[in-house]
Amino acid sequence: MKLTISKTELKKMQSSADEACKLMKVLSNRDRMMLLCELGQGERCVSELETALDIHQPTLSQQLTVLRQGKLVKTRREGKQIYYSLASQVVVSVISLLYKHYCKR
Repeated sequence: MKLTISKTELKKMQSSADEACKLMKVLSNRDRMMLLCELGQGERCVSELETALDIHQPTLSQQLTVLRQGKLVKTRREGKQIYYSLASQVVVSVISLLYKHYCKR
């Protein structure tokens, strides 16, 4: 039995694969992975992330910028504090799975 995929379905699959590859590329950095795992536990401000993960400026700002540009995190400002949280259900699902297998040992 031969399975054929239409050109439209193939384009959708390719686009989805591209999106998954972008996500995996962003996740392939240890500091970004740690930031996402921490944010998987709930919203955090920059100072909380710095203290919890021992990631200092400018590395913290640099990695948070990559996460924002990749649309993996969103921000909320409250006074002078900027709070970060996970931005999509896909990111929540992936980070939850990784947390379960690698962080809860």
